[in-house]
Amino acid sequence: MLQIPTPDGRADAFAAFPDHGERHPGVLMYADGFGLRPVLREMARELAEHGYYVLVPNPFYRHGPAPVIELPEHIGEEARTAVFAELMPLIEAHTTERILSDADAYLRFLTTRAEVSAGPVAVTGYCIGGLLAMRTAAAHPGQVAAVAGFHGPVSTGGPDSLRDLLSTLTARVHLGHAESDLTPEALGELNQALDAAGVDHTSEIYPGTVHGFTMSDTDAFDPSALQHHWDRLLPLLGRTLTDS
Repeated sequence: MLQIPTPDGRADAFAAFPDHGERHPGVLMYADGFGLRPVLREMARELAEHGYYVLVPNPFYRHGPAPVIELPEHIGEEARTAVFAELMPLIEAHTTERILSDADAYLRFLTTRAEVSAGPVAVTGYCIGGLLAMRTAAAHPGQVAAVAGFHGPVSTGGPDSLRDLLSTLTARVHLGHAESDLTPEALGELNQALDAAGVDHTSEIYPGTVHGFTMSDTDAFDPSALQHHWDRLLPLLGRTLTDS
């Protein structure tokens, strides 16, 4: 566990990286709305095994260290409503200004770690973290070479918001949507916007999935969809961060 200096304090964070000596490409990983917890640490460790330094900050650090609220070991449907009742004020308080300020701090910290190699980084995120990842990539076009978002509300702000988000984006993009989150028609509109902005992307609905499909501590978890996520994410990172 680490502490990241920010303009509003210190954000607690988890880092995972290979135990051999050389430096590794950096990846900033944003948690879903439930925040930094054991399942995110597991995912960071799995990604690190492929040769990356993975940093997972607590997005709600202004409200306390992770876990900011008490979470059950398994977040089932019965617990979900009560958990989100506590989380929504935290999510709503996480304004665009805070997102961008934190992104600056996280990337500054990530890229100055002794274990992180020089060169571009990648950003990935889940649920609301997918939107944070896209905003981070758009705000750092010279630094973020790849961005991936999974079951994230990337297009919920409407056409104008999406146009603003994509106008400065230079990273390669993969978006993996839950079938319950996005209709084929909405996917078509999103992909048209990505095409119009000249964004190098893949964007698809993962069949048979519901929101949260990557998270093994929830009822939404789909093991085959999680594997599909790795099958998309790892080649994206390989092409952008490790290919010479």
